[in-house]
Amino acid sequence: MVEYLPVIFMKKQLQGSLCLLLGTIIWGSAFVAQSVGMDYIGPFTFQAVRCAMAVVGLLPVIFLADKRKKDGKTFSIRWRDKRLWKAGFACSIPLFLATSLQQVGLITTDAGKSAFLTAMYIVIVPILGLFLRRKPSPMVPISVALAVAGLYLLSCVGVTRISLGDLCLMGCALMFAVQITFIDIFASQVDPLRLNCLQAALCSVFSAVIMLFTETPTWQGIVGCMAPLCYAGFLSMGAAYSLQILGQRHLEPAAASLIMSLESVFALLFGWLLLGETLSAMEAIGCALVFLAVLLSQLPVPRKVKAAA
Repeated sequence: MVEYLPVIFMKKQLQGSLCLLLGTIIWGSAFVAQSVGMDYIGPFTFQAVRCAMAVVGLLPVIFLADKRKKDGKTFSIRWRDKRLWKAGFACSIPLFLATSLQQVGLITTDAGKSAFLTAMYIVIVPILGLFLRRKPSPMVPISVALAVAGLYLLSCVGVTRISLGDLCLMGCALMFAVQITFIDIFASQVDPLRLNCLQAALCSVFSAVIMLFTETPTWQGIVGCMAPLCYAGFLSMGAAYSLQILGQRHLEPAAASLIMSLESVFALLFGWLLLGETLSAMEAIGCALVFLAVLLSQLPVPRKVKAAA
């Protein structure tokens, strides 16, 4: 049995990688849906409705998954797990802040550029790992320098100040890094589908409260962007975030965030294919530097082998 353990471990790593890759493709294309949605309704209305849709989509899936379990627990009893609610609140707060800042940023920043700014979380994740006593790669300082240079080319060339949308997306990257770190802590302790359902429900409630004070939602506006809402709700929030939790159960945060950084590549591709977006030469160089930064931040550094005495 022992000799099969490496093979089993590799299979789990592959499964985790495929889950994250599929989720990343959905997220990349969802930038287009979120960007289009801003033409019809406000960011918090969009967020409240999409998260509510995710809950509606996840509940029957969870119910059917429970039917296959043989531990004698009922559907309702499984929701009484204190660890689940602790994890749900811990993950939902940074997720709510991240997705809200992202949605606001998309009002003034195009889908492709937004994805690259959001991808900055991959640089922040190893830094946050210090608080969990995880020593970051020596490449992190170089990555941060490259990322700052890339952000300058993306956001500051030709302007006297950074736009509000860019600042929102930088804050979004920080919050996503916190959420990824919390998922790494809790993913193996609770039911992944329930965790995502709970964090989506809490995000919907948080968004609805702010929506009532800052926006005037209309049924006509919601119906007008139903297609983007369905995609961002059922697929991006419901499916992709569930895939993130499932994937992170079998991968280290560094490896997980590296795969998730491909979201920016897919967003650019879908923005080009579906929205006809383009980048200037300076913005393209900035994107390249940011992407190089996120890759370097996760490169393994060979350890020095001490010579035998």
